[in-house]
Amino acid sequence: MSEKLKIGISVGDINGIGLEVIIKSLMDSRVMDFFTPIVYGNTKVASFHRKAIGVNDFSFNVINSADQANPKRPNMINCWQEDVKISLGEQNEIGGKYAFISLQRATEDLKAGVIDALVTAPINKHNIQQEGFNFPGHTEYLQNAFEAKDVLMFMVSDELRVGVVTGHIPVKEVSAAISEDSILHKLRMMNESLKKDFWIQKPKIAVLGLNPHAGDDGLIGTEDRDIIRPAIEKANAEDIFCFGPFPADGFFAADAYTKFDAVLAMYHDQGLIPFKHIAARNGINFTAGLPVVRTSPDHGTGYDIAGKNLASNASFLEAIFEAVHIVNRRREQEVLTENPLAFRRLSKDRD
Repeated sequence: MSEKLKIGISVGDINGIGLEVIIKSLMDSRVMDFFTPIVYGNTKVASFHRKAIGVNDFSFNVINSADQANPKRPNMINCWQEDVKISLGEQNEIGGKYAFISLQRATEDLKAGVIDALVTAPINKHNIQQEGFNFPGHTEYLQNAFEAKDVLMFMVSDELRVGVVTGHIPVKEVSAAISEDSILHKLRMMNESLKKDFWIQKPKIAVLGLNPHAGDDGLIGTEDRDIIRPAIEKANAEDIFCFGPFPADGFFAADAYTKFDAVLAMYHDQGLIPFKHIAARNGINFTAGLPVVRTSPDHGTGYDIAGKNLASNASFLEAIFEAVHIVNRRREQEVLTENPLAFRRLSKDRD
């Protein structure tokens, strides 16, 4: 438990702000007191970004494998050797190609157990599409890589935690994708994650409705009445402490989220728009349901500010530390529950 964790970091789109926020997050040597960073990328590409943002007193310790990592330095594994043309702020195939190479190598090490968690810098979901990556995003790629039956996109900050029933799908497909089973399954995953990953003994979960006014009892759509409400009732029957469905607009406007440990939204923007506003750049994305720990910042590639030294590393640093906390909580829980006391009923006539 006292040994520092090795946190793997994939660089994301090399034309975006990924390497900028990585460098900014690792510049303060004090962070090495808490974890050993291992970045999967290329030192020449990293040097290009370092110079672009005017950082001089920083360098990576180059290693060939995670077991060679220096616990007192930011480490980098060169995942490719060839020279790469970097076009800051440009969406192109090169950015996607090397984002996938980085992610693939980091995922292999995560599978092998040579790193303890993975923090992913932002990718472009369009240009990363290639042989080996035919997924809407990181979440689905990692779900497939670790053969997880299902995962939960869980947005986390100090003020708010939000999960979504449907992830990266078109809005027109949301209604058809929502069912009692899908909602109930996400509630189970959220409840389990809150207990295991955040140590909340009896989580209290709010469930948002799908339609305006949560359907007005069937006047504005029937999904809230016929699908969401029965799913909540079934979840409560399983001792999952949840409430709703709540109309999303009024729920956030009245700060009702402050009374709950987490919120389950029906679709991506319903949950992420208020989350990103409330979290104010300090939120992170955690993939619950995986046998491993993966987090990421809650922002994208930032092409418009790439190389301009304008990107904040606040969310990325939060993602790293949240990964550390979750791994430690999981491990400590395993130790605490390793040899539970046997349960024995006491005889009624015992003296």
